[in-house]
Amino acid sequence: MKLVRSLVSSGPVFIIIAALLWSMDGILRRSLYSLPPEIIVFWEHLLGAIILIPFFFPRLKELKTMTRKEWISVGIVSLFSGALGTIFYTAALGMVAYIQFSVVVLLQQLQPIWAIAAAALLLKEKLTIDFLKWAALGIVAAYFVTFRDLHLNITLGNPTFIAALLALFAGMMWAVSTSFSKIVLNKISYFSATSLRFWLAPIFAFAIAGYQGHTQSFTALTSAQWVTLLGITLSTGMVALVIYYYGLRKTPARVSTICELVWPGSAIFIDYFLYKQTLSVTQIIGVGLLLFSIYHVSKFRK
Repeated sequence: MKLVRSLVSSGPVFIIIAALLWSMDGILRRSLYSLPPEIIVFWEHLLGAIILIPFFFPRLKELKTMTRKEWISVGIVSLFSGALGTIFYTAALGMVAYIQFSVVVLLQQLQPIWAIAAAALLLKEKLTIDFLKWAALGIVAAYFVTFRDLHLNITLGNPTFIAALLALFAGMMWAVSTSFSKIVLNKISYFSATSLRFWLAPIFAFAIAGYQGHTQSFTALTSAQWVTLLGITLSTGMVALVIYYYGLRKTPARVSTICELVWPGSAIFIDYFLYKQTLSVTQIIGVGLLLFSIYHVSKFRK
C-alpha cells in the first residue's frame, strides 16, 4: 500500500503514462486521413468537452478565483497546444501516411529545450547543473531514438522533412504551453483546467477551418470516423490530458518535459510490433539512455 500511495503521489509517473498514451495516437488517427486536421481537432476537443461537463460543473466556483493572468494563460494553451499544436501534429502524421511515428516525434527531441527555457522565464524554475546534465542526456538519447542509425534526411520537399518541420512547430506550441498550463493549475483543479482547454480549443479550430475553407467537412464524417474520434477522446485525447494535468500539477515543468520523452521511445516499439520495422543498435541504446535520464530527472521535484 505504501508503494501504491507513493506512485499515486508521484507526478512524473502520470506524465509518463500520458506520454505512453500519446505515442499510440498515430494509430487511431490513420483512419481519419481524409479529413482536414482542423476538423479532427475540432471534433475531438468538442467531444471531450461534452464528456467533461459532469466533472466541470461542480467546480465552476473555481473560475471565480482565476485572475486575468490565468485566463490569458488558458487562452494561450487552448490556441497553441489545443488547436495549433494538435493541427500541426496531425498534419505531420498525414505527410508520412501515419506510419513513421519515430520521424514525427522529432518534436520531442527539441521540445524540452523550449519547455525548460519557458519554465525558467515564466515560472522562475531553478535550473541546476545536475538537472541540465541529465536533461541534456535525455535530449541526446531522444535523437538516437528518433533517427535510425543517426541518419537525418533533410532534402527540401521530402515529405518526411516537411513532416518533421510540422512536428517541430507542434513541439514549439506544446513546449510553451506547458508553463502556461502550470500557471493555470496553480489556481484551479486539473479537471477544470482540462475542461476550459477543451471548450476553448474548438473555437480556434473552427476559425482556422473557416479560414482554410474547410467548413463543409464538419459533417462529412463516416460512422467509422465518429467511432475513431470517440476512441481518441477516451484514450489519447481528453483522458490522456486529464492524466497529464494531474501529474503536471505535482511536477515542475522542466521535469515534465523530460518525462514526456518516453513518447519517442515507445513510438519506435509501435513501429517494431505493428509495422515490423526492426530496431537499430543506436535506437536500442537511445531507449536505454532515455530511461536512465528520466529516472534521474524525475528526482528534481522542486
